[in-house]
Amino acid sequence: MPVWKRNLYVCWIGVFIAAIGMSEVAPILPLYIRHLGIQNTSLVSQLSGITFGITYLITAIFSPIWGHAADIVGRKPMILRAAIGLSIIYLLMGFVPNIYFLIALSVLQGAFTGYSTACNTLIATQTDREHVGYALGTLSTASVAGSLLGPTLSGLIEATLGLQAVFFIISGLLLIAFFITLRFVQESFVRDNKKSQGVREIWNSVPQKELTVVILITFFVMAIGLYSIEPIMTQYVSQLSPNVSHIALISGLVFSATGLSNIIAAPRLGKLSDKIGTHKVIMISLIAAGVLYIPQAFVQNPWQLLVLRFLLGFAMGGLIPSVSIMIKKITPDFLTGRIFGLNMSVGYLGVAAGAVLGGQIAGRFSFQYIFYITSALMFLNAVWVYFRVYKKWDKAILSESFEKE
Repeated sequence: MPVWKRNLYVCWIGVFIAAIGMSEVAPILPLYIRHLGIQNTSLVSQLSGITFGITYLITAIFSPIWGHAADIVGRKPMILRAAIGLSIIYLLMGFVPNIYFLIALSVLQGAFTGYSTACNTLIATQTDREHVGYALGTLSTASVAGSLLGPTLSGLIEATLGLQAVFFIISGLLLIAFFITLRFVQESFVRDNKKSQGVREIWNSVPQKELTVVILITFFVMAIGLYSIEPIMTQYVSQLSPNVSHIALISGLVFSATGLSNIIAAPRLGKLSDKIGTHKVIMISLIAAGVLYIPQAFVQNPWQLLVLRFLLGFAMGGLIPSVSIMIKKITPDFLTGRIFGLNMSVGYLGVAAGAVLGGQIAGRFSFQYIFYITSALMFLNAVWVYFRVYKKWDKAILSESFEKE
């Protein structure tokens, strides 16, 4: 078995476990904030957005740093660092006495994240271009599969063991991910002398500068749209079913619906992008997502929302993997870690902006406006991709192929 395929399977398991832990928090975050003494509904929505978003804001700052470190010392050490650091932080979150400590630990969480980013870089640099769509598409399903199980698991844990137990179990899962990575991931890392270059020299080494910037901006807008509803989904479900018990469990199922369809779609769309072009897959996915967000504003109960979120997952299965595949195909291997780190930084900025934006809109106006705005962002992003990526992609790939020859 090729090394890239072995590491793909091992990283899939590790990212899956890490994603379970990471995704368990979002559905119970508003409930945990209430548990810490905040009762005002609007304030809970705003604080949920801030607490959720600040993690990704700090992550945006540290992602390029960890990407740079991965290009210097290797990707496996970065995976191990993220796993053990997050395990400790989640353990401490279960003991916080108030919202201020929770926000402070969310800041630390952002500083230590980077597990899936390092895994993406490892697989991208070890996989040949003919199989990179399949590899990155498959790896993306690990995160989605974990995200599928995590929210439902958190709902079950909250219903049986209480809110704090969710954080303790996350900590244990991340510790398991640490030991799996330590034992099974193989990396023969050789530092390239070009990694000692400065920022200007590195940027001058990027062969497709304009296209790289456009892809990064596209990922930023995409992240805003995708994560504007995430931190306040539980609040929306509560509004749809005010008299139903076990809201965390129902919200977890709604979260998980998107992940289930994403698992089905991502590997297939990854293979499809290898055949027909990544630019075509991302265009179709953006338009489909824009259409599917609109009816979510008009649902009458959580089960209608669940069906629409399930359908949305098919569109999402073509978005994030497509960006990773694009970056890999136009980026030299010695720059892959830094460009992936920069891409994740931009994405995390989008997540933070989306989370805060969604929380503020829900707190000041209504939940329905979030879906309208998110749909508009998807359509605008599709137009942007059409003019700045779609029309130039084949020419860029051809040019890159000649340069490598």
